[in-house]
Amino acid sequence: LATGPRQNDSIFYEIRIYDIKPSKMKEFVELVNKYFYLRKAHSELVGFWSAELGAMNKVVHVWKYDNFAHRTAVRHALANDKDWQGKFISPALPLIEKQHNEVAYLVPWCQLGKPPKEGGVYEWVTFQMKPGGPALWGEAFQAAINAHINSGYTKLIGVFHTEYGLLNTVHVIWWNESPDHRAAGRHSAHEDAIVVAAVRDSVRFLDSQQNMLLIPLQCSPLK
Repeated sequence: LATGPRQNDSIFYEIRIYDIKPSKMKEFVELVNKYFYLRKAHSELVGFWSAELGAMNKVVHVWKYDNFAHRTAVRHALANDKDWQGKFISPALPLIEKQHNEVAYLVPWCQLGKPPKEGGVYEWVTFQMKPGGPALWGEAFQAAINAHINSGYTKLIGVFHTEYGLLNTVHVIWWNESPDHRAAGRHSAHEDAIVVAAVRDSVRFLDSQQNMLLIPLQCSPLK
């Protein structure tokens, strides 16, 4: 099936989602805050968040790699980093119930953004699109995203399309000043004829969607 165009370079992003044991979430976050500088020394962390709404006891982190050889070299170095293995991995593994990862590219029309200031919240929206890739649904999906951007209530951080994992999955990261600011903006968008029309066109290609409200951890570059 056609996937359509993507970014011309080889840069990709690994999305890692962990389910933490409910009684161990506080302990896990404390470990991350204390020792994750060891992991960040090996490759670029885009963001690290804990779920506040839409999921519980879940963390999401995104890593940037130049290419697959770069990731392989980083994973090899991590396996041989005694500080990382001893101070973080060994105590962290018993706290984790499940791990999931995906490889994704930024869609060709999106650059990774940054929030205008620190202290807001992030909305992680996952869309499961119909098979066919951006060649089928890309233009309609882009129009829907742009309609929300143009409404002015939210800031786009990134749009990622999976390469490994469940295919035809798109993750969209938005930033808002607060959950209430996001709620007010959503109400306005629902009354915006341009947004409504763009969404109606794009949902023809949609199978399902879900979202989470995320809070950045102390170690996260995106705060």
